[in-house]
Amino acid sequence: MIDGLILATQFLTRLPISKPVEFKDKNIAASIFYYPFIGIVIGAIGYVFYYVFSHINENIGVLSALISMIVTTGGLHLDGLSDTCDGFFSYRDKEKMLEIMKDSRIGSFGVIAIVLDILTKYVLLSSIEGSMLLSLALSYGNSRLIICYLMSTKKVARKGGLGDMFHGSNPKGYALAGGIVYLILILMIDPIFLLPLVVNFLLGQAMTLVTYRKIDGFTGDVYGACIELGEIASLLAFLGVFKWI
Repeated sequence: MIDGLILATQFLTRLPISKPVEFKDKNIAASIFYYPFIGIVIGAIGYVFYYVFSHINENIGVLSALISMIVTTGGLHLDGLSDTCDGFFSYRDKEKMLEIMKDSRIGSFGVIAIVLDILTKYVLLSSIEGSMLLSLALSYGNSRLIICYLMSTKKVARKGGLGDMFHGSNPKGYALAGGIVYLILILMIDPIFLLPLVVNFLLGQAMTLVTYRKIDGFTGDVYGACIELGEIASLLAFLGVFKWI
């Protein structure tokens, strides 16, 4: 489990943990348990920067939070979002879409997706009138928990890719255990915060329908896109919770 924690941290973040861990099925599966909790840490890092720089100006605080979280993740999921949009909006056949998504070059739809993603998060965070810490920590945790569910239960589009490696490690038991602990944590904070998680889950189901229709399964890029969109969905739900409930 320690190797799983290290692997999850090394894969999802750029935090300086240099201990080498073998990228094998046992460690990959164990790492899935920690995904939502790594998400909480990423969101908490964003909050620290928000707290420090919001004393200068609220807008600077929000911007610094977003930059810090992009740096912490290395832009990994933004890259997945851009590749997914380049592929899906090309309106080609499955094989051509997969080829476009695998290309390291970024296209116009990828650029648009990244800009809209960051801009949307900026607007949402600027609009939240409740706890910024809970909004960031749980939104980033929610999106990664849903990815654990998708990696464990949904089929993949391309054999031999990164998505296939995670799916093929058979992480269902670890994903379920991590999910139970995460749900207990939310219930201890406030059951109302299950609502953003439900919204994120529904988004995951919608993305499943889209990706099955487009390329007949998930890839590592689509997982990344789901994380980015899931963060937005959860932040939007938190905005509603704090405003109307």
